[in-house]
Amino acid sequence: MLAPSSGTITLEVVLRFVDVATDALADAREEIDALNVFPVPDGDTGTNLYLTVSAARDAIREAAQVDVDLRTALAALGRGALLGARGNSGVILSQMLGAIAHRISRATPEERNAVILAEALGEATDASYAAVGEPVEGTILTVARAAADAAARVAGPQARVREVFTAAAAAAREALARTPEQLAALRDAGVVDAGGRGLSVILDAAETVLTGRRPPVAPSSFGSHRIPVPVPTDDLTEDGPAYEVMYLLDAEDDRIPPLRSALAPLGDSLVVVGGDGLWNVHVHVDDVGAAIEAGINAGRPHRVQVTHFAEQVAGARQRTAERTGRRIVAVAAGEGLASLFAGAGAEVVIGGPGHRPSTRDVLDAILATGAGEVVILPNDPDSVRVAEIAARTAESDEGIRVVVVPTVAQVQGLAALAVHEPGRAFDQDVLEMTATARHARHGAVTVAAKRAMTMAGPCEPGDVLGVVEGDFAVIGDDLYAVATAVLDRLLGGGGELVTIVRGKECAVDLAGRCTAYVEEHHAHVDVLVYDGGQDRYPLLVGVE
Repeated sequence: MLAPSSGTITLEVVLRFVDVATDALADAREEIDALNVFPVPDGDTGTNLYLTVSAARDAIREAAQVDVDLRTALAALGRGALLGARGNSGVILSQMLGAIAHRISRATPEERNAVILAEALGEATDASYAAVGEPVEGTILTVARAAADAAARVAGPQARVREVFTAAAAAAREALARTPEQLAALRDAGVVDAGGRGLSVILDAAETVLTGRRPPVAPSSFGSHRIPVPVPTDDLTEDGPAYEVMYLLDAEDDRIPPLRSALAPLGDSLVVVGGDGLWNVHVHVDDVGAAIEAGINAGRPHRVQVTHFAEQVAGARQRTAERTGRRIVAVAAGEGLASLFAGAGAEVVIGGPGHRPSTRDVLDAILATGAGEVVILPNDPDSVRVAEIAARTAESDEGIRVVVVPTVAQVQGLAALAVHEPGRAFDQDVLEMTATARHARHGAVTVAAKRAMTMAGPCEPGDVLGVVEGDFAVIGDDLYAVATAVLDRLLGGGGELVTIVRGKECAVDLAGRCTAYVEEHHAHVDVLVYDGGQDRYPLLVGVE
């Protein structure tokens, strides 16, 4: 939720922020998971925060693709965070993100950006405290309050946005370092608060986007002061509730106070966030039925999730023992490509231009394989990072051995899958698939949607663009001419097999004409043509 040092708050910078924040949480996920000792030491706070912000990022990016205004995009971000929130800290963070988005949406042209964003941090903190049944200091709430107070102190008439977030991020790091002094569970374990650490990572990301500098490293769990925390195998808390209950709730706003009153006596870690008829409810209880019944009395609960803390650990071990065999998970950019990957035995996730899969999509596909060893083919540059996080989550939570072969094109994925051999040793299979994908040169043909500057020069809407190894290398006005230019460039380094994948917008004879061109000008090369059904790219091309 950022802005340049002057001018209006822009969607471009907000998008940059959510990307950097998501990547930063991805990098810090395992560290934050290891810090997780309060309220329940279930080791998933980093994962939950990452998935919450990732859901918000995916929602605003999807909205931005249809050229919406900033207010609509921010509403999508808030709703995405609310729907994707996981765990105690994730639900609290979703309320913060929603409150920040709401304050920015109310801004007037006369207001200064620094003041708007300082007030946004203040409102986010107030909203998060209000959402928690019994606020506890030494947690994400304390870190949020320190950051908001620091932002308010510097947000004077001449202040710049970067100064606001630099102050907020520094105050968050300082408050985080003091959390063990406020909470006995942290002090006894020798760690800082996991949720607070996650919020500090997000504020550091904001500072990085605005200043270009990486802030100092906040206190972590891996310093010499950390005392390892054993995770019990029978139950994660001796005195606390045994179950985590979460659900989305369709309910009128006036039904929420009675809901809070009904849930509060049942357990602890009560958080209810949302508004305008949609709420996210989180509570730790022993009586699951009573918690769900309270939701029914208030409205319509759905997407109900119940986790038994002890079984969360034991169940992961059991599922690991039950999983056998090796499977492939592939991201496909069209129906035809999905059929190709599925026909070769892969579990398919639909992705491609304009529809990057979420971490949850890829993680669900990994789990759906039922295999103990999984290879992921992301087949798109933007999906590689998502696949890596899903892989680490599956390994840490489910004990599945997962490797990402970093394919950045659909044709690389097809090439890698062609050499997959389940009977080989896992490491050897991954090595063969990786080597094959790396040596598969890739290109594409598309049509420019707007004026832009490319590696090949300026283009106008309607120009035909040839892509070689991820860069725009050819500009023309004829699909066939550009396609053959791409083929010549890819075959300039040699090759024995050309793979052509037709898209939705490919003329019937274009792939055939390209095949004839290869046969005439590169007679020693074989050609395979597939119907991929992908959007935006009439042709995808691979050379092996």
